[in-house]
Amino acid sequence: MYRKNTKVIKVGNKLIGGDNPIAVQSMTNTLTKDIDASIKQIKELEKARCDIVRMAITDIEDAKAIQEIKKHISIPIIADIQYDYRLALESIKYGVDGLRINPGNIGRFSKVEEIVNACKEKEISIRIGVNSGSIKKEFLDKYDGVNECSMVYSAMEQINLLEELGFYDIKISLKASNVPLAIKSYSKMSELCDYPLHLGITEAGPSFRGIVKSSVGIGHLLATGIGDTIRISLTGDPVDEVKTGREILKSLGLLEEGLEIISCPTCARTKIDLINIVNEAEDRLKNIDKHIKVAIMGCPVNGPGEAKEADIGIAGGNGRGLIFRKGQIVKRVEEENLLDELIKEIDKMD
Repeated sequence: MYRKNTKVIKVGNKLIGGDNPIAVQSMTNTLTKDIDASIKQIKELEKARCDIVRMAITDIEDAKAIQEIKKHISIPIIADIQYDYRLALESIKYGVDGLRINPGNIGRFSKVEEIVNACKEKEISIRIGVNSGSIKKEFLDKYDGVNECSMVYSAMEQINLLEELGFYDIKISLKASNVPLAIKSYSKMSELCDYPLHLGITEAGPSFRGIVKSSVGIGHLLATGIGDTIRISLTGDPVDEVKTGREILKSLGLLEEGLEIISCPTCARTKIDLINIVNEAEDRLKNIDKHIKVAIMGCPVNGPGEAKEADIGIAGGNGRGLIFRKGQIVKRVEEENLLDELIKEIDKMD
């Protein structure tokens, strides 16, 4: 799949951009200063294979907490800073790996310059974040409201400010809750610069709706070669953001890890309890780290035939079922033994 070759920057021990893997990010929803709770949540995110975590820094206590939190985790931390440049400086002092700021709301040029100089010294990258709700009035007036032009050129102003200070370790986000607007904005920015882009649909909503909106918007952009990091913004457990992000990458062939389960939607031909079998299979197979495709199909029509590209699978019958590999039947077993026998066969695979 085509992917735009962007500038490479560092976020801690992660390289972002170029042909480096697309990073999946999330954000803690604990109080950053609650060190134990923050470490616990980040470890859960690490277990889900989160690559980078962002944390809100609202006061000096939050910034100081970074130093202790970093002793217990292995992924980089990005400090999310709003308005107060001193919090950016304190976060850098206490070992943060990256900043997320909007230089336009930091204040005087000298404050931005102080942040940039500190980032240069510590080799810390900056993510410029422009959301559809935070566009400067002059751009709203110039481009007739909120649209891809007001979004992109508002971000370009921030980019130009950092470049004027000789700073180029930049990545950019242009998040909107409106999916078409986000797609247009990121696409336009991709044409104008080669800085890495952090993709997201902001305020996407509760789990089901948020996953749909994020999958459509982020998936479209990734499929056209745009994007170097992603975050799925959900109102819920941040671990679900990571799981969703990784599944989006896997569905596009941009991430090869773990097994993939495919299953049919059921119909009148289905003679086994396919829905419960699939749910149980997801739970029992979730920790198997083999890059294989597993098919769980409701009948022989959708089994070895339509699912022959699967590495291994099962197909239901009337109280009995088939286990097959690459479209070839391996054995016939009773329905109640289908899943157990499938797992035995998976365990034999390299």
